[in-house]
Amino acid sequence: MTNTIDAKILAKMFLAGAKNLEAKKEWINDLNVFPVPDGDTGTNMTLTIMSAAKEVSAMDDPDMMSLCKAISSGSLRGARGNSGVILSQLFRGFTKSVREKNSIDIPAFADAFEKAVETAYKAVMKPKEGTILTVAKGAAVRARELAEEGCDDLSVFFDEVIKYADEVLEQTPEMLPVLKQAGVVDSGGQGLMQVLKGAYDAFLGKELDLTIDDAATHSAPIKTGVEAQSDVEIKYGYCTEFIIMLTRNFNIKNEMDFKEYLESIGDSIVVVADDDVVKVHVHTNDPGLAIQKALKYGALSNMKIDNMRLEHQEKLFKASQMPEKEPEEEMPHKEVGFIAVSVGEGINEIFKGLGVDYIIEGGQTMNPSTEDMLNAIEKVNADTIFILPNNKNIILAANQAKMMVEDKKIIVIPTKTVPQGITAIINYVPDLSAEDNEETMKLEIGNVKTGQVTYAVRDTMIDDKEIKQGDYMGIGDAGILSVGGDVTDVTFDMIQEMMEEDLELISVYFGEDVTEEAAESLRVRIEEKYPSCDIEIQYGGQPIYYYIVSAE
Repeated sequence: MTNTIDAKILAKMFLAGAKNLEAKKEWINDLNVFPVPDGDTGTNMTLTIMSAAKEVSAMDDPDMMSLCKAISSGSLRGARGNSGVILSQLFRGFTKSVREKNSIDIPAFADAFEKAVETAYKAVMKPKEGTILTVAKGAAVRARELAEEGCDDLSVFFDEVIKYADEVLEQTPEMLPVLKQAGVVDSGGQGLMQVLKGAYDAFLGKELDLTIDDAATHSAPIKTGVEAQSDVEIKYGYCTEFIIMLTRNFNIKNEMDFKEYLESIGDSIVVVADDDVVKVHVHTNDPGLAIQKALKYGALSNMKIDNMRLEHQEKLFKASQMPEKEPEEEMPHKEVGFIAVSVGEGINEIFKGLGVDYIIEGGQTMNPSTEDMLNAIEKVNADTIFILPNNKNIILAANQAKMMVEDKKIIVIPTKTVPQGITAIINYVPDLSAEDNEETMKLEIGNVKTGQVTYAVRDTMIDDKEIKQGDYMGIGDAGILSVGGDVTDVTFDMIQEMMEEDLELISVYFGEDVTEEAAESLRVRIEEKYPSCDIEIQYGGQPIYYYIVSAE
């Protein structure tokens, strides 16, 4: 009988949970209610946990404090999508509860499960039952019951907690009608169960491959609209990056002192502090000085030192083999900056034309991580930065990044679609305060109706509509509006479902798989049906979605 576990066993359990989730990610993706062609839950949760698993697997003999920091910081930075952010918050709460212990017994596990649930619920503005949150809460409830009953065998404890959480998962269709109609359980809850079951297998001593493949820790690179600046004259030769796993207090004064020291030995300084970790970036001629100073605050991980002068020589050689290109200038300082998540050449250009400073290419199939958001924030040289996520599955990651930034004011406008993002920035008024602009932008995005046309990746029944694999679907703000075998007909039917008497403007952005002729043909049909409306047809160039339509 085993009644406690130490850091070494917890590390194995965590890695086993991560590997089990990775192995089941496609199955979890298939549980998504909407049969749209996106990576979504399984992929997002896997990328989130693998970001932490990579750090854990690199630790030779971790103690509880360093292990907890690796799990928490790795998952927070790697979090993608709503499910990934919630998973990272569950880990954050759990590790906060146990990080100062040498070993964990059943009462400590019960406390940690409750802290995990409390932390995750707080991270979500409007928690919804029937989701991963409900499954996590079920596990915590059963853990507390077992602890109070005096259970002292961890094998029995884990088995009972998992059985009860599975029962809660099976009840999620009764809590969310959309799950019941689609005939599936909640995909995020199922993902959490795979983490728990994998961890239990490791606890039982099963032979498992706990190797973390680098390819599993990241998706396709997130492209950005700001390229690395060309170093014509390199004053400081080494780009130095690392993470401090804090072992002592790092208050505002410590942070200011540390930044001041870095400024004395280099430039391009970024110091982003979270509860347990500090992310550091500096260009310097002596990386050792930065490292020695940082070691006063804790252990270092994710260290990366690049010789920029050598890289510059390589770039010059390559540049000599191709047409000359103007170097990009460093972004000048400004009071207010904008970051937008966007995809598609045409839509990117629209945002840039409206004053967006930095484009993160992402959306369906590639939700940017919290770290992607932090990197974008670092690039924008502004005191106040508005972030337009433009996808409901990216808002939580943006808010998580906001909580990790102290040297800039970050305002996340909860735009769920590209048209909402365009409307938000159009309504920005430079003469107003940031707070007044935030209020106005949030108000205006509520007046935008959005429809998006894509194809179904599997058969399903949703919103009382029978959908076959390969059908085109018109998806509105609240559900499926039209289904059929002709993309133009489906788009037109979707627009008819969107329209109300007071709407005056219809904007259509056609994707990379739609010809200009087809888009013009759609314009004619819309103008004939709604002669009093202004109709705008623009090239968006977006993948996955044939048309994105807004009505205002």
